[in-house]
Amino acid sequence: MQKVLIANRGEIAARVIRTCKRLGIASVAIYSDADRELPYVYAADEAVHIGASQVKESYLNMEKVIEAAKRTGADAIHPGYGLLSENSLFAEEVEKAGIIFIGPRPEVIAQMGEKVLARRMMKAAGVPIIPGTEDVADVEQAVVAAAEIGYPIMVKASHGGGGVGMAVCHDENELRKHFSSVQTRSATYFGNGTLYLERYVQYPRHVEVQIMGDKEGNVMHLFERECSVQRRNQKVIEESLSPSIHDSTRERLYEAAVKAGKAVHYTGAGTVEFIVDKEENIYFLEMNTRLQVEHPVTEQVTGWDLVEWQLKIAEGEELPVHVPLRPQGHALEYRIYAENPETLFPSPGHISELKWPLGEGIRIDSGVEAGNDVSPFYDPMIAKCIVSGSTREEALARSMEALSSMEIKGIKTNIPLLIQVLKSNSFQAGQVDTQYLERMLAEARKK
Repeated sequence: MQKVLIANRGEIAARVIRTCKRLGIASVAIYSDADRELPYVYAADEAVHIGASQVKESYLNMEKVIEAAKRTGADAIHPGYGLLSENSLFAEEVEKAGIIFIGPRPEVIAQMGEKVLARRMMKAAGVPIIPGTEDVADVEQAVVAAAEIGYPIMVKASHGGGGVGMAVCHDENELRKHFSSVQTRSATYFGNGTLYLERYVQYPRHVEVQIMGDKEGNVMHLFERECSVQRRNQKVIEESLSPSIHDSTRERLYEAAVKAGKAVHYTGAGTVEFIVDKEENIYFLEMNTRLQVEHPVTEQVTGWDLVEWQLKIAEGEELPVHVPLRPQGHALEYRIYAENPETLFPSPGHISELKWPLGEGIRIDSGVEAGNDVSPFYDPMIAKCIVSGSTREEALARSMEALSSMEIKGIKTNIPLLIQVLKSNSFQAGQVDTQYLERMLAEARKK
């Protein structure tokens, strides 16, 4: 592998470029009109203008991306996360073009992208899943199925994830009310309105396991990440290891994640996400067939460069499965969003001043610098602050120093909200669920 094109933008493009440089691999960035001044464009060895600012005209245009790879002589494409990273057709077209796709095989991306099929495969592999249904044809079938499962239930899109494709229903009236709206949103956002039902788990925690698989059939885990601090089903703070699950639960998560990876002959970096209920029962949520946004916390506790291993596996290198891997210390990641910390609405604009914190145990993965504009066209995450320490207590103390000394002027950011979470007793004790942040914000709005 001599030259890698990064089919992405901002922070993750800069992150992949760093590893390529360290390994002596040439890198190619692609950029839209809105991104032409961002640091990653200049950090790459080459950069190709890919189109207008709208993602459909640039980063989601697979023909343009593949053409850029051909034109620059790139022999591999790294998809990053989001955008085309979990598009099986893109992976297939990349391979048809004779270019290495740095990720799992296209059919695995397709299987795990279809949620009902993924549930079916995981159940067959012996991975615990939440009680639910196959695809439901209409609301009448859903009502009958929900009565058998028991309320509350979740109505979910079969072909997409995230908050836009789901609704919680506490009774039949709510199910009848939400079914058609979720169906319409699913058809609009995911191109398919097929739905299924799952039992709703009250006060769940989101814990996921990083896995790596190689072409020899080896699959290993790189421990877990606690991702329960979320807003609108989007993660805000992640940490590794989870601060409060029992060791026996941890072992069950690892075993289930490896079992899931082996069931689909997984290759490359992937994440198996689980719901953990109050009794610490674990249930498969989904498999993300790509590098995860929060992968740095795993890198901090394992010493592994996950991008480097993605490249090695794509070239056929075998994982060191017989070398014992033990977690070292504790790490947390704070996503820095350009958004109003009270309303959580995006806050695009010009960054007039920017000062990142420095110090032991602090890592900043950023997509911007002072003088850049934050575009309204893309996700508002502008950077990640990763803080590590020999213990969670040390990492938390360093986190407060890092977030408090961060200065970003010209746009609003969620830094005040992150500090508020960091100060809370529940977070300090590691006792939060996925609705914790929403409850905290609701309480603040009442005052």
